[in-house]
Amino acid sequence: MDLRGLPLISADSHVEEPSTLWHANLSDAMRSQLPPELGPAHSSVAQFAARIGIEDPTAAGSDLDALRELTADPERRFDVMRRDGISGECIYPTAGLYVWNIADAAIGEACCRVYNEWIADRLASRSPRFRCAGMIPTWSVDAAIAEVRRIADLGLASAMLPLVGTPEYNHGRWKPLWRAIEETGLPIVMHQGSGHDMLFYRGPGAAVANLLATQSMAPRTASLLATSGVLADHPALHFVFVETNAGWLSWAMVTVDYYYEAFQHYEGWVKPILTAPPSEFMRRQIHGTFQFDPVAIDNLPRTGAAPLLWGSDFPHAEGTYPHSRQTVQRLFARVEIEDAAQIVARTAARLFHFDPRVLETPV
Repeated sequence: MDLRGLPLISADSHVEEPSTLWHANLSDAMRSQLPPELGPAHSSVAQFAARIGIEDPTAAGSDLDALRELTADPERRFDVMRRDGISGECIYPTAGLYVWNIADAAIGEACCRVYNEWIADRLASRSPRFRCAGMIPTWSVDAAIAEVRRIADLGLASAMLPLVGTPEYNHGRWKPLWRAIEETGLPIVMHQGSGHDMLFYRGPGAAVANLLATQSMAPRTASLLATSGVLADHPALHFVFVETNAGWLSWAMVTVDYYYEAFQHYEGWVKPILTAPPSEFMRRQIHGTFQFDPVAIDNLPRTGAAPLLWGSDFPHAEGTYPHSRQTVQRLFARVEIEDAAQIVARTAARLFHFDPRVLETPV
């Protein structure tokens, strides 16, 4: 099937924040306690330049921070989108994913505010093609609710929470936050690796095994949200698990349904009793993004198309730029056109409230 005519929205794209973002906007005392991931970057200038579509890195200067700053330049991103055949992007932080590892609440909350103001100014307010996430501080529920309302006023498109909550997301303390986010109409986004240490293993094979272990947090969190009644109690609330792949969705749906039913034979084990099997709430309100996940495509008959979202993961090395069109064609060649259209654009357009003209006109 020829998919060249389908518009693409990347449900997973990133900025690379310059270290000066936090270091220039926090007090000396706060700055001294920032984790190293929020400091100066250590990477090859030439490799990074190639990842963001710059053939001659000296044209933008040899400073890595200057190159990272370019990922928040609208015109540069438009150029990349034209090359890659993408009409719109859901944009998330990169270094900012480590903010939830900060122990000090005041510093963590300040870091979230700094990022949200910066991304609103640099990208979200510049074009309807950029739908950017706002980072929600989770050290205090009251502070989280206040920031949810603030990012909605700033025009940001989603509320970003860590994939692993402290306490876990079935805890009663989160109930006011679920209500507040549901009232805004914003989806909740949770990126892999956030809210926990990603180094499960060290030594031979650890890099890839750690990635798989990190992604395994997605079915754990999704099943908790479904079986605890969070999804049932908040039917308008959607959770987008970013960069976790999506092949796990069908396995998780079958598994939680089976044990939800089986464990009811043990008196008092299953709480709460839901109005439908957990998978129905997952199918309705849980979503996973992927760059290349043929398992998720193979399981479409079980999950349906609505939970699946494609994303390029630009500008990360494991992303599909500048071959996103070819990747989509390869993945969806045997998929019904209506399902493919939902996964590569329409569901993201609905969840993140893209202007319909984004799908109708090229960049």
